[in-house]
Amino acid sequence: MRVINSEEIVNAVRDMCIKANCHINEDIRNALEDGVKTERSEVSRTVLENLLKNADIAHKKEVPICQDTGMAVFFIEIGSDVHVEGDTVTDAVNKGVAKGYTEGYLRKSVVADPLNRVNTKDNTPAVIYYDFVRGDKIKLTFAPKGFGSENKSALKMLNPSDGLDGVIDFVTDTVRKAGANPCPPMVVGVGIGGTMDKAAQIAKKALTRDITVRNTDPFYSDLEKTLLARINKLGIGPQGMGGTVTALAVNVETYPTHIAGLPVAVNINCHATRHTVTVI
Repeated sequence: MRVINSEEIVNAVRDMCIKANCHINEDIRNALEDGVKTERSEVSRTVLENLLKNADIAHKKEVPICQDTGMAVFFIEIGSDVHVEGDTVTDAVNKGVAKGYTEGYLRKSVVADPLNRVNTKDNTPAVIYYDFVRGDKIKLTFAPKGFGSENKSALKMLNPSDGLDGVIDFVTDTVRKAGANPCPPMVVGVGIGGTMDKAAQIAKKALTRDITVRNTDPFYSDLEKTLLARINKLGIGPQGMGGTVTALAVNVETYPTHIAGLPVAVNINCHATRHTVTVI
């Protein structure tokens, strides 16, 4: 049994909060650079160039890529041969978020109650999903979720008879309705199957996958390509200025579901699609 002190989690989370909010990942940078080469609209090419300049400034000065530094979302895998001493994992994560958002001068956007709207002043609590796996390590995946994109996400309980065409139409229509609000070019996470809540969870987790990595099932890999092509024909373009680069990628994840259901969730991310991974 491997013992980990909870302070290791606190410090790792603190660093992750700052890193993800100030530095875009290489796959996203490469996709934006490719977009500059392929975008047909001159105005929209300029937009993409400015997004890259913004990312460069954020990286060099370690300041946030965007003023909306999001609600802290974590996917955590805990090995069965790990024992955490000190605080619980949940408490350690929230302490780390508080430190990261305070010491990193990141905007605190979380309110303690959805209707009373009183700010918690340290961006806690985080939203945490746990998975228990074999091994003696803890894997933390952090994704700060801004609500310009989160607000344009959607879920629909399709009928099994709606089939593949129903899924494609729903995803495409959700992006069309979102328009410029998610700060495109966006990354689109799609969750198919499970229950209402499971579909939403895997759609969000899909956004933490490297956008150069396709679904391992050839059927769903083809679906990702089909959806990306359909979305990029909508003409929304970078920051809604029109053009051919509305989305950088579509990541699809699936889960077994009930014979009577076909839940589909669409979780949209902005161009930065911020996330980072740490293994302790």
